[in-house]
Amino acid sequence: MDKGETDLATLLRCMVPVLHDQDHGFGLLAVGMAMPAGLAPFAIVAEAEGTTLIAPAADLARHGIAHRAGWARISLTVHSDLAAVGLTAAFATALARQGISANVVAGWHHDHIFVQRERAAEAMAALAALAGPEA
Repeated sequence: MDKGETDLATLLRCMVPVLHDQDHGFGLLAVGMAMPAGLAPFAIVAEAEGTTLIAPAADLARHGIAHRAGWARISLTVHSDLAAVGLTAAFATALARQGISANVVAGWHHDHIFVQRERAAEAMAALAALAGPEA
């Protein structure tokens, strides 16, 4: 399996944030509830209290899953290694300085940040500033 970038300066310079169009929601399946047929969440987090589903808000609503909608997904296109140090702290700090919450999901290749949809443009600007003038 390919290894991602670990150098923080390179990660920041090359992170190229991409804002996705779909509104996402965070839904919750109670303990013991099965995944509805046909629902394909972006992410699934199993916790003792239930299973969190991150999916397009329209899909959660269509399947009758109670959720908090209004989240935009920003993907950092740089291939960050899972063992890289400092990337999450750097972008979370940049967003926090603007009063923007950051809910982060790390995949094998990329980090994905969920921010309030109404703050997405501000989040993109903060991430672009963090990446530097070449971004």
